[in-house]
Formats: sequence, C-alpha cells, structure tokens
Amino acid sequence: MENNSGRQYPQLPQVAVGAIVIKDNRVLLVKRGKAPSNGQWAIPGGRVELGETLQEAAERELLEETNIEISAGEPAYCFDVIVRDDKDQVQYHYVIIDLKADYVSGEVQRGDDAVEAAWIAPEEIGSLPVNQTTRHVLRGVVGFVI
Repeated sequence: MENNSGRQYPQLPQVAVGAIVIKDNRVLLVKRGKAPSNGQWAIPGGRVELGETLQEAAERELLEETNIEISAGEPAYCFDVIVRDDKDQVQYHYVIIDLKADYVSGEVQRGDDAVEAAWIAPEEIGSLPVNQTTRHVLRGVVGFVI
C-alpha cells in the first residue's frame, strides 16, 4: 500500500519544515502540485532528510522549490497534517515545523513540487485558495492583516 517515496501510507510520521519569508511586506508562497495540499497556496518547504537540521532542510527546500536563498532561523509554529483515506487508513502524516527565515537572494521561479511560486501581498491572500493553517500562521505569527 505504501508508495516508493514513503509519503503515502507511511509507517511513521514524516518530519517536514516550512520557511516563512517576508520581503517588501510580501510573503513567499507556493501553490502545491501534489497531495495532500494539491492546488492550495502554502508556506514553501518539504521533508527533512536524514542528517539535516531543520534550518538546513528549510534552506535546501526553499532553493529547490522557489529558487530563493534564505537564512533559516528558529521555529515559529508547529502542527500536524493527518489525512485518512475512505477506509480510515492514515494516508499522510506530517509533523511540520515552520521556521522564520530571512531572504538572502534570488528571483522566484517555481520548481520541485510547486505549480506556482510568488511573493504575495496580505491583501491578495483573501482571493487565493490558501489553506487554513497558512492563514493562521500569517495572521498570528507574522501579523498579516488578511
């Protein structure tokens, strides 16, 4: 039942990171191209690889997903994503740690799992399919008025 990447129907929860990057009062978001958040705009990031720190994983994932180089800081928010299939089997289980990060360099280009990547102003977020956790983080942690 498990696929080759271990993302679907995992034996254990998967650890992932996101990076909250603000530049010119805009947040860097990606439109996901894969389940479990396919089609939704979210904070960019991905799975932590064996031997990586949270910061190293966030910096690598951001570069792969958006072409943006960052300097990742401390954790700002942590949450679970648990998705069950129609037979109540755990199809996805991620423990996600969002880190605050500083923009270093680069022009946004989508890559990796992202269908789109962009700097989004707070007033634009209301018109996009942004998942509820991302909205919560942007309001509560970043202080965006959306």
